[in-house]
Amino acid sequence: MDDQPDDSHSDEPITPGDEAASRPSAAPGAAADPSPTGGFEHAAAKVRAFPQTPGVYLMKDAAGVVIYVGKAKNLRARAGSYFLKAAAEDRRTTDLVTEIHDIDFVPAESEVDALLVESRLIKDVQPKYNRSQKDDKSFPYLEIFVREDFPRVELTREPQSRGTKLYGPFASAGSLRGAIQVLQKIFKFRTCSLDIDEHDEKWRWFRPCLLASIQQCTAPCNLRVSKEDYRRDIHRLRMFLEGKKKKLLAEMGEEMRVAAAGLLFEKAARLRDEIHMLETLDQRGDIDEHAQPEVFYIDPKKTATT
Repeated sequence: MDDQPDDSHSDEPITPGDEAASRPSAAPGAAADPSPTGGFEHAAAKVRAFPQTPGVYLMKDAAGVVIYVGKAKNLRARAGSYFLKAAAEDRRTTDLVTEIHDIDFVPAESEVDALLVESRLIKDVQPKYNRSQKDDKSFPYLEIFVREDFPRVELTREPQSRGTKLYGPFASAGSLRGAIQVLQKIFKFRTCSLDIDEHDEKWRWFRPCLLASIQQCTAPCNLRVSKEDYRRDIHRLRMFLEGKKKKLLAEMGEEMRVAAAGLLFEKAARLRDEIHMLETLDQRGDIDEHAQPEVFYIDPKKTATT
């Protein structure tokens, strides 16, 4: 949950001796624990054996139904925070804590990978406590405007009905913004809303925003990149978002070798750097804490109007 307990909370864990006093009682009519080793204490014990690496955790009720899916940079710390007294007493998490009878996890290579796995599981499973997070607001999505000459990428809560490729829903808009920033450094896609026409020469006089200067965008607004090359980057982004990271790395590796053999050393070096960034996503920082504001600067004296 976006409002889940802090990983670093120093509160004491709930133990069998004090659980009744600190944890809300089970709802009337709740199903009995189907296993003598199952239940809240069983789940709490499992969490203590979780790895301290990125991944997704799945909380289940007494019937084995997944009731909540969450992503974590540190599985043991994040999932374990639900088994502290503070979580049982916090009105935001008390209902969820009451129903926890089991918990499992899916490992991920990085926090960005975990975010994408979380999104796919929420979409497929639709856990009830994920749905309850919306608070009358729709979940955020990542939307790619595939019909544009240079497809833009944006976060939206109101996706278009046609003409775009949609990824999500995601549980946290903040995490999605952070992931977009990380991925933009690799695939260098645009996030502006400009209507760029590759055949209109006036774009050659347009002044790009600061994202081009910090190498987070290839500046199609200034026609610095061909339509073909830009769309190749979007294709790679889509492969990553669709869970085809290994295949993508293999394709990029082969393209790098071909470029080097053809003495296209600049292209080979760029591919080498992109491959390295993909392989080290786990070192890119916390996507919840390091999301940067988007930069859309337009010089009024050099607009693309006729």
